[in-house]
Amino acid sequence: MSDLNELNVLMCGTGEYTTGWTGSGASTSDKKIGVVGLTLFDLRRLGKIGKLGMVGVNGGKFPAIRQHLQENIENVYKDMDTSFEEYPKEGNIDPEAYKDAIDKMSPGDAVIVFTPDSTHYPISLYAIERGIHVLVTKPATKLLSHHNELIAAARKHNVVCFVEHHKRFDPVYSDAKVRAQALGEFNFFNAWMSQPKSQLETFRAWAGKDSDISYYLSSHHIDICCWILQDKAVPTRVVASAATGIATGEPYNCVPQTEDTITLLVDWQSIQSPGHKGTAVYTASWTAPLKAGIHSAQHWYYMGSKGDINVDQAHRGYDITVDETGKTWYNPFYMKYSPSETGHFDGQRGYGYISIEKFIDAAREVNAGVAKPSDYDGYGYPTITNTVLTTAILNAGRISLDEKRAVGIKKIGDKWILE
Repeated sequence: MSDLNELNVLMCGTGEYTTGWTGSGASTSDKKIGVVGLTLFDLRRLGKIGKLGMVGVNGGKFPAIRQHLQENIENVYKDMDTSFEEYPKEGNIDPEAYKDAIDKMSPGDAVIVFTPDSTHYPISLYAIERGIHVLVTKPATKLLSHHNELIAAARKHNVVCFVEHHKRFDPVYSDAKVRAQALGEFNFFNAWMSQPKSQLETFRAWAGKDSDISYYLSSHHIDICCWILQDKAVPTRVVASAATGIATGEPYNCVPQTEDTITLLVDWQSIQSPGHKGTAVYTASWTAPLKAGIHSAQHWYYMGSKGDINVDQAHRGYDITVDETGKTWYNPFYMKYSPSETGHFDGQRGYGYISIEKFIDAAREVNAGVAKPSDYDGYGYPTITNTVLTTAILNAGRISLDEKRAVGIKKIGDKWILE
């Protein structure tokens, strides 16, 4: 594949996951130098990426972002260039700067969207309609109807559209997915994912306003469950419940409608056996304790009729204790930030990196005519088509909370709807 052309990429969003920079300075999470920007800078070094751009809302942030990237990436890793074209320019503030940036691109270029949840759909659609390949962070959209529209648009314009569900590329999760196929009919799934209360400072601008913790965190494990059960079972009913009181109090003072912890109870129906029904419980919280030694507590349990699977992704058998800060569990399987023996970036085997590289490779292959976008639906990749039930469950959960009722999920023709 070395003869594939370089791909020009626009990064939409300038925050923690893209740059490691937050409004108050460098992130205090496990993503201190980001994921998207670092990965793309390295892929440019390796010859897969051509031009790079970055677009946000406030152009006044770019001087600090550039300094942060130079000090923490360019000056740390050998042969790493962190340059990029910025939008909006000259320190301007423009919520629709992404349109100007995308308008300067050409069909076959790519956009990677890491912005607040409510903006995923309009940015992704705007790019797709101009022949631009799209990688959008989870959740792809907040509404199932919008997800269906992105599926149709991607097919119409013959572009690659992936959702950045990087946990599909975690070797533990992908291995468990295969092993689950031998465990008979699905019976029970339970997932827990949380982040410390300090994240409410990072997400204060949109927490409870534009989205909720279920969309933000449970999207990970809902997608894994949907992936495991693809062609085995389908979700039919969702009931949600929420805990409140921490995010809205001191010192976080989030908007009154902000939930602390959200649980979705989902009924699943076997495709092959009418008598087999399963239950799934997905819980997410951003009010977990501080100083727990992990950034994200995350584990899940799967039970089939012939066996079960237990995964603890937060504790990988690798912990370090420091006098001043105590014990911390690290996960270099996600992103390895320590340099190689030659001083170069050495995280190419991390599943955070691989998730982005798989998209880059797919877009380049489609541009070269050696693959079709629909090919990737059959590979188990998190394409916009393969992730529709994740959005259906998340959207149903939000409706259940707002309207205090159970929400049904059903398929009419080739389209999933809520009722």
